[in-house]
Amino acid sequence: MVFSVIALGTSFFLYIYWYLEVSTGLATLASRFDFDPRQVLDLRIWVVILVLSLLVGFILMGISIIFIYNVKTFHLYRLQNNFINNFTHELKTPVTSLKLYLETFCRHEIPREKQLKYLNYMIADVNRLTDNIDRILNLARIESKSFSGEFVRTDIVALTQQFCENNRHLFPNCEIEIHDPAMSSFYYDINPPLFEMLLMNLLTNAVKYNESPAPKVDISFELKKHHVYIRFADNGIGIEKSHIKKIFKKFYQVGTADNMSAKGSGIGLYLVENIVRFHNGKIAAESGGSLQGTTVTVRLPQPSQRIRQRKE
Repeated sequence: MVFSVIALGTSFFLYIYWYLEVSTGLATLASRFDFDPRQVLDLRIWVVILVLSLLVGFILMGISIIFIYNVKTFHLYRLQNNFINNFTHELKTPVTSLKLYLETFCRHEIPREKQLKYLNYMIADVNRLTDNIDRILNLARIESKSFSGEFVRTDIVALTQQFCENNRHLFPNCEIEIHDPAMSSFYYDINPPLFEMLLMNLLTNAVKYNESPAPKVDISFELKKHHVYIRFADNGIGIEKSHIKKIFKKFYQVGTADNMSAKGSGIGLYLVENIVRFHNGKIAAESGGSLQGTTVTVRLPQPSQRIRQRKE
């Protein structure tokens, strides 16, 4: 912006200065009634035209940059504001639920069977709060590169299978299938808590954005061109092509123009992308469009040791 102002002021001064000189030259021509071509083709005039053209170009470029920056700033502000609203809702809902259950316990005598039922609901709300808070804290640590987790050589196929078995209660109506046609063990140096967080976010999204009566997620592993590809394919609502490249951006949510109809906080997939980068990998998504399901592919570099064939 400063350069644009300086360029504008300089060009304004030169325009006035050379306008006076050109006016003097025209007056001379008019008095003589004779046209002198050398005056039009004078080198100084072409130099001035070139300089003024460059200055005007700098001005236009500066104005364009300022405009683009302001548009992006406004867009980021709107996304951040939506994130605050949605994340506040994510925190407030379980807190309200907990308050209601606690007030019920205080005001009424409840049979033991119902007490256990309500206590399980309260535990679920507490877990929901904990997950949201941990998500924010871990994202902050990863972004600031202060995450102190250790890398452990792990079979990512076995880890994924174990994770799905241990957390199947979180996806009661969802059919999760793990495909490993080659029956191979992919040993890789990973941070297990972060990798499990990646699995949790991707599976949660596959169930959350799914209108099918029987949600389904297929997880497959493939070694191709010195990379391990982990694909998460669901039968959910799908993603329009215009949103595919944006869903991994911070605070971005697929919804209305103001994203107020979107679910979640808008940082789940951004967190997933950061976890993948933390493991020196890449992530991409593809979808056939509305109601066509979504496939998220995580690509990791070649495993840290030879792939082993698992026994039946």
